[in-house]
Amino acid sequence: MLGTKHLIQCHCVLPQFRKMDEPIFHKFVVYSRFEDSDKIERKIVRCNNCDAVHRVIDLCKSEIVLRVEDTDVIIDEDEIKLGLPERLVKILEKNNSDLPTFEAVDDIIENEAWGSEVVISRKSLDIDKTHLKILEIKGPEKFRLKSESINIITEI
Repeated sequence: MLGTKHLIQCHCVLPQFRKMDEPIFHKFVVYSRFEDSDKIERKIVRCNNCDAVHRVIDLCKSEIVLRVEDTDVIIDEDEIKLGLPERLVKILEKNNSDLPTFEAVDDIIENEAWGSEVVISRKSLDIDKTHLKILEIKGPEKFRLKSESINIITEI
């Protein structure tokens, strides 16, 4: 069973929000695999802002791991790239893909989930539209890129 990207919240605050009366805590994207239909595999991740180590315990939920500043058990992009086809790595690098995107692609390749898609780029150019670049993995060495626009529903 494939996983999903989701947000977890850290206790750090981005510089632009530090002077607010009620600071907005930083959230970052992680990729989690499912153990079964309703439970994710627990994993250790690092905040992309402050480097705090989190244990992901559920979708959108984590707990900070205390007394862990440097750990080499967290897999990084370079380690994932070693197991991916070179052409696929070039596509991901060209699109400045983040670690969760590399993990999602790696999961598709590992599980031979051919025909699966991963959003590798997302831009909001209009107030009500988001433009996506999607990578479809059709086989071990067969990939296709496509572009889509989706409407964002905003309520006033």
